[in-house]
Amino acid sequence: MFKSSLDTLEQFKQVLSELPKGCYSQSCSILSNASIGQHTRHIIELYLCLIKGYEPADVSYDRRERDIKIEENVSFALEKLAYIQEHLEKPNKFIKISYELDGEENCMDSNYFREVMYNLEHTIHHQALIKVGIKHFSGQEVPESFGVAPSTIQYRKACAQ
Repeated sequence: MFKSSLDTLEQFKQVLSELPKGCYSQSCSILSNASIGQHTRHIIELYLCLIKGYEPADVSYDRRERDIKIEENVSFALEKLAYIQEHLEKPNKFIKISYELDGEENCMDSNYFREVMYNLEHTIHHQALIKVGIKHFSGQEVPESFGVAPSTIQYRKACAQ
């Protein structure tokens, strides 16, 4: 689980570091006017919530800090991704997840490993959208596996045999 997460984040850093100048923070019509940077910020902030919430065993993705610098500055985003890679691997433990739904505060039980997996799947989902944005703005080559779940990659390999 950690290996897949760290590998996915490493690939993400590579793709972001190769982006053509100017397209990271540019609004993209086919992404509902969101930018690659905004999707990147969203991914990073959820991971940071999880890491910050580990010690108190209390995570609220809804109450995350929203740092505009992440969505505007690709170098800063790359630093944050490296930070996540350095701090993600921790022992499993119980974690309370707080969330707001229909104006009411709710809680549910989870654990750290479950939330790491949630963040991995969430990252892959947003990477698929980011890939669309990259292809919209440029001819940058993006790895075929970028934005594709590991289980899908394994399935495709099995079908090809």
